[in-house]
Amino acid sequence: MTGRAALPSLFLAHGSPMLALDGGAWGEAISALGRSLPPVRAILVCSAHWEAPGPFRVSSAERPGVMHDFGGFPESLYALDYPAPGSPELAAEVVTLLTDAGWEAVLDPRRPLDHGAWVPLRYLAPEARIPVVQLSLPVPRSPEQLLAAGRALAPLRERGVLILGSGGIVHNLRRLDWAEGSGPQPWAAAFEGWIRERLAQRDEAALADWRQAPGAAESVPTSEHLDPLFVALGATGGPPSPLFERWQLGSLSLTSYRFP
Repeated sequence: MTGRAALPSLFLAHGSPMLALDGGAWGEAISALGRSLPPVRAILVCSAHWEAPGPFRVSSAERPGVMHDFGGFPESLYALDYPAPGSPELAAEVVTLLTDAGWEAVLDPRRPLDHGAWVPLRYLAPEARIPVVQLSLPVPRSPEQLLAAGRALAPLRERGVLILGSGGIVHNLRRLDWAEGSGPQPWAAAFEGWIRERLAQRDEAALADWRQAPGAAESVPTSEHLDPLFVALGATGGPPSPLFERWQLGSLSLTSYRFP
């Protein structure tokens, strides 16, 4: 026992990469959260944008750098950096916890931070001084596996590590309103409402079977943006509090949660 109060775990929607340039109310909410947190030793991020076949992979570079893993945006976006250090020590802790729980996990010394990590971190920890480690989404995977991984990693919260899932509850790029002339479509609102209710009940069995929810096929055509939610949920013992609830580009969810 360390005597340290456990940090929360987070699920942050990262929306369009343009939020890195102008976060608006979303950025203000995440910045306020960052200022309210107790001291953080390191941050462990599971991002929608790192899927890799086989075992869990854990970034272990001392200076990971960033990747601009998107296209078609203004040049000013590609000039942004987030020069946070990595933490080989934390990476090794993560691998040990996962392997002790029966999951295969390996170190990856070359992986940079993708935009699912560095875009929200620019607001959550803007000075880029806190070490950051990324955890991959294995391929194939299941919600049950990710919940179990979160439970295995939960002890890190008492060691000063902030566990962050970065994605989006409703994320369908083919169904966006780029003119932003509409609000969320009925299928998007229905699915997000269903997720909200099951999180409030902490109904892990129902959440793991999310494909039967109303609007699931339209809201989650591929699961990578929803899946980090299960890591954040598994790492805690209670229902979450909403941090931010709004929509971008019509039906792109920016809803974000803090888990106790």
